[in-house]
Amino acid sequence: MEYRIVSGDLLDQKVDAIVNPWNTNLIPWWLLLPQGVSGAIKRRAGFQPFRELRKYGVLPLGGEATTSAGRLPVKGIIHVAGLNHFWMSSERTVLLAVRSALAEARSHGFRSLALPLIGTGTGGLSPS
Repeated sequence: MEYRIVSGDLLDQKVDAIVNPWNTNLIPWWLLLPQGVSGAIKRRAGFQPFRELRKYGVLPLGGEATTSAGRLPVKGIIHVAGLNHFWMSSERTVLLAVRSALAEARSHGFRSLALPLIGTGTGGLSPS
């Protein structure tokens, strides 16, 4: 497997799937006002991927759910729960989320994947 670190907009990457740093989904999707990466995904992809999250219910910490990509030019969105119920992240939650995202990408046959800096922003971790 090859890994590359690139700078740029997650949504402009030429990949099979992108990763959305989500939460444990305790609050229904329609009550949330996604911020950061999730907000950018919602604005460009539309509501469909977030509506699809309903069928997964509450995601366990580090868990994942794959949805369609809505209006995005990728095959799917892997939503990972990298934030706990208090909307905080840690090295452990990020590790769980990244492992889940990579395993989910393999199980769906995605050959390329774009991951943002999970746990930064709302999660409180430093991007450096």
